[in-house]
Parts: sequence; structure tokens; C-alpha cells
Amino acid sequence: MFTGIITDVGEVLALDHRGDLRARIGTGYDIAGIDIGASIASDGVCLTVVDKGTDPQGWYDVDISAETVNLTNIGRGNGWQVGKRVNLERALKVGDELGGHIVSGHVDGVATIVDMTDEGDSTRVVLEAPADLARFIAPKGSVALNGTSLTVNEVDGARFGINFIPHTKTVTTWGEAAVGDAVNLEVDTMARYVARLRDMD
Repeated sequence: MFTGIITDVGEVLALDHRGDLRARIGTGYDIAGIDIGASIASDGVCLTVVDKGTDPQGWYDVDISAETVNLTNIGRGNGWQVGKRVNLERALKVGDELGGHIVSGHVDGVATIVDMTDEGDSTRVVLEAPADLARFIAPKGSVALNGTSLTVNEVDGARFGINFIPHTKTVTTWGEAAVGDAVNLEVDTMARYVARLRDMD
């Protein structure tokens, strides 16, 4: 489990297609404190550490299945390329502060940025969600976008708006976002269960 609070911005250092896709991600995390088998959310995708090292910088390797590549922004548009920066979050530990909302790291689909407008120092962003996920997104509800816990401002059909404050743009990759970008979307777990219960009535 994760909280959607980004604690590092990593960089894709290498990609190797060997059946599954193996990615090497450079990080500022203390590599000695990362166990093989640990889960790290990388742009919101929960991935398992299969190797790690410190030469020439701290890094960890993950294997990414073809299904994950196809269902996330890893395989969309320009996808993951060497040099791409990605939002990172280590798994939640018992006793950690829950600053965002409960995030599983299981991406539901890919949304697309359709509009960006600067409002003072903040940026208002409008995204379009896949039609089958739109019903899970509600005003003032939570979503995880590229692993970042965010509050929905408004909803209009499959489109929804969010705001990025300067701090978020500085400590995540959101300061580099552009119209047309594919974004990993995980809807709020509670919204899924509420919809399921309603469908059973």
C-alpha cells in the first residue's frame, strides 16, 4: 500500500526487453535500506525490486510484464524511455503518516491531459479518463495520477480537473507535464466498492 505522497523523483537509466521489460531506475533513496522483493511505486505502478546497486549512482531494477506495459503509460505515446523522470514512493509502513489517501499501486487505466491553465503560481489541469472509469471520479474525491494523491476539483462527463500548487510541481514530475501526456490513473478504492455495492442493489 502507498499514500500517493511522492518522496523521490527517479530516472529511467536503462531498459532491456527480455520477455518482460526490465527497467533500471536511478534514485536518491538509500539503497542499503531497500530489500530485494520490496515494492516501490514508480509513476504510480507498484513494481518489485529484483536487483539493486550503487554504481555509478543508487539504482534498482524491476521487471514489468507485457500486461502492465500495455495497461499503463509505460507503453503509451513516448512511453518510458531512458532519461525519463518518474515519481517514486516506497511502500507504507505501519505507523507512517497517511498524508494522501490509500493507493494500491494497481493502475486502473490511462487518462490524457487535455488542457492546462496557469492560475497565479498554480496550474489547473483538465484530464479525460477512460469512459469506464469516469463514474468512479467525483468532485472533492481523491485520485492518484502518476502516483500522486490529488483532489478532484470538478467533473464534466469523462473529464475532470485538478490543481497543482507550486510545491507539488517542484517535488514531482508534474512541473514537466504537457497537454497530450498519458497519465497513469488509479481511482479511489472506496469509490470502487461503493459503485459495486450500488450495482448489487
